[in-house]
Amino acid sequence: MLLSVRRSALLALLLALATAGCANNRPVLTTRGDVSVTGSVDRMTDAQLAGAATAWGQRYDADPKNRTNILNYAAALRLGGRTDQAVAVLEKGMVASQNDPEMSAAYGKALAANGNFDQALRVIRQTQRPDRPDWKLYSAEGAILDQQGNPAEARAAYQKALQIAPSEASVYNNLALSYLLTGDVANAEKTLRQAVALPGTTSRIRQNLALVLGLQGKFKEADAIARQELDPAQAETNVAYLKSMLSQTNTWKEARKQG
Repeated sequence: MLLSVRRSALLALLLALATAGCANNRPVLTTRGDVSVTGSVDRMTDAQLAGAATAWGQRYDADPKNRTNILNYAAALRLGGRTDQAVAVLEKGMVASQNDPEMSAAYGKALAANGNFDQALRVIRQTQRPDRPDWKLYSAEGAILDQQGNPAEARAAYQKALQIAPSEASVYNNLALSYLLTGDVANAEKTLRQAVALPGTTSRIRQNLALVLGLQGKFKEADAIARQELDPAQAETNVAYLKSMLSQTNTWKEARKQG
């Protein structure tokens, strides 16, 4: 399915926010997700991600069947843009850790990041057990469907995840981004506020809320949230850059006019 003009415009804005000012090491209000099963990369630079990939790669080489090594190495590779290699690592991991929902979810995400959406969905859905459904698989399925441009199906998957794990902040975060991708900024904000109120919320989710607020021109509140996650200078730079992007390109206003 072709992306709508609105969704394409918003994705372009998010990409611009994520990549702008790289030469100046400019911080942004976006995220790369989790690099490991025990930590996060909310504030990791490209150099730190490369270092994580090297470190986990060494552990993986020493013990390639170790589940933690597989998941961490593949995540670091995927988040660093080395999606082909992440897929290869997880393909072996699927053999070493059969019927492992977390491994399957990671494999599906890597396949989706590599553009193999249909295969990613097959992996996720084949692993899901109707008698013992796993919320991580439903959440991963939703993320893949959103990338395919199927928001209604994606949100149905997120709702299934929330039926199993009603207090899981990461699912609310994914659902909010699903709303954002279709221009439903009000529901995106509402859902992110639910997410940040939960015990398992992360800096990544709070920064996403700041982004959504900034997209609506609520810069004062966006700045206040950003300052909780970043040092004041970084937060100020983030919000100033977001203002500049919206002013120069009018991307968000144009996006909301489409579709």
